[in-house]
Amino acid sequence: MNSQINPQISPVHDVETPSVILHNINKTYRLDAVDVPALTDMNLLIRPNRFTVVSGASGSGKTTLLNVMGCIDIPNSGEVIVAGTAVQKLSDDELADFRAKNIGFIFQNFNLLPVLTTFENVEYPLIMAGVSPERRKRRVEKLLEAVGLADKAKNRPGQLSGGQRQRVAVARALACKPKLVLADEPTANLDSVTGTAIIRLMRRMQQVYNIAFVFSSHDPKVLAEADDSITIRDGRIVAVKRSDAHTEVTE
Repeated sequence: MNSQINPQISPVHDVETPSVILHNINKTYRLDAVDVPALTDMNLLIRPNRFTVVSGASGSGKTTLLNVMGCIDIPNSGEVIVAGTAVQKLSDDELADFRAKNIGFIFQNFNLLPVLTTFENVEYPLIMAGVSPERRKRRVEKLLEAVGLADKAKNRPGQLSGGQRQRVAVARALACKPKLVLADEPTANLDSVTGTAIIRLMRRMQQVYNIAFVFSSHDPKVLAEADDSITIRDGRIVAVKRSDAHTEVTE
């Protein structure tokens, strides 16, 4: 197996420190007595402060790829470096702390806590991070204003539309000022108009807060917004297109 980062998928004319480096990643799941490969010999750099979309058919490995970047799934082999940290060298407790401080998550099913208000859902990761009540209040109010939900602070998820719930999820993902935000099919459960509005919101948040956003999607609206796009098939990268108009084809 090649021990070097594949030059075909390295950034072109880019000297910035990558938000994520995946080096020779392999991930296999075992279903009953059968090994099912999800990612195979994957090498990838995610550029900082970019809107990056991972596309591919169902079962191509998009969710597994995001889970590996988000330190949720541990690969069977290879190296994962997020925000300059080799995450596989961290203990379980260190990894949980690192993930909480550096990575935000946005899910297609929102994953809000139904018993908490909008304010409390956004505040929750700040409580877990040990942020003082005064700083939490300022941060949550600022984020709710940014996503257009200042007037919904006391509402619970069941009192919000799907688009509003996803806005809460965006605010929550940004609460701890992460270096990386991962979104798995964030518009899948929204109508087209609402989905477009959410993509524009996330694009604006990415630009305002200078964060690397990485999405999995096959939605053309999402792909159209991308700075960088990555196409995968059967757990392998088949093409990378970067905003400098350079296209890398790996097959």
